[in-house]
Amino acid sequence: MSRPFLMRLAGLAVLAALLSACGSGPKTRPGRDGPEANPPARLSEVPDAEPKIEAIRSGGPNKPYEVLGQNYTPMTQDRSFSERGLASWYGRKFHGRRTASGEVYDMYAMTAAHPTLPLPSYARIRNPANGREIIVRVNDRGPFHKGRIVDLSYTAALKLDLLRGVAPVELERITFAEIRSGAWRRDAAPTVVARAPAAEAVPANAAPAVAVAAAPLDVAPPPMAPPEPEVDGAPLRPLASAPRGFWIQLGAFRQRDGAESFQRRVADELDWLSPQLAVFVDTPLFRLQAGPYASRDEARAGAERVREALQLVPVIVERK
Repeated sequence: MSRPFLMRLAGLAVLAALLSACGSGPKTRPGRDGPEANPPARLSEVPDAEPKIEAIRSGGPNKPYEVLGQNYTPMTQDRSFSERGLASWYGRKFHGRRTASGEVYDMYAMTAAHPTLPLPSYARIRNPANGREIIVRVNDRGPFHKGRIVDLSYTAALKLDLLRGVAPVELERITFAEIRSGAWRRDAAPTVVARAPAAEAVPANAAPAVAVAAAPLDVAPPPMAPPEPEVDGAPLRPLASAPRGFWIQLGAFRQRDGAESFQRRVADELDWLSPQLAVFVDTPLFRLQAGPYASRDEARAGAERVREALQLVPVIVERK
């Protein structure tokens, strides 16, 4: 066989290999790619993700996309979602890389990837084989294998005892209402408060009511037109059980209807604030607040936006 012919044959083989690689399509995460050489100790004791309200963007990581010829339309509304299917996990091959949400993937954090849940979201995942449950923060997209519903971080898979491979799980998204009420906690006992009997609503032009324990003054909201949509109907919680941090108080009412009506109106006009709104019971008042914020500066910036939009003076309250 001549040398020129052998060279042409070798060239064709290389070309075929390149064409094959180009046509293989997007690579999906392998189910098992292992931990790093020296993983942190006591990973089984890493606490679950702590759910908090994070606004859902309609674009960015939540816009429709296509992978391997399959179209996906992520959820952009805060609503319940549950499913059963197979779980896989991803580790060192993606450790330190950007996730679909733009955050850096940490295989040792309690996170997960899902094809269509809003980013970010929080979800409870249960392994029916052993009864173990975890809470993860969903901040990435995937998996894209048929039958698989969630891709877990290495630590999340470790805590569910799923490192040996793909296994069935049950997934349930945690809604904003469940976060506000604390109902996502297994030991939670949400308080349902009846409407105050025969109490008069605080008029728009009334003097501010002074709260107990030297709390800031309450500023009653201006008159508002009747709202149209209904809120999610979440059970109300005592003010003392609200999460720690800085809160923006928009008003205090003697009737629950007044607080919820104003909540709906604010949510309609200020969609960026809607996920943070909550009505708390502080007998005999119902307080509409937004939060929590990590710092007073963040709360002050939010309060200024509220003041400019609604022409009222909100109060910043720190809850320790």
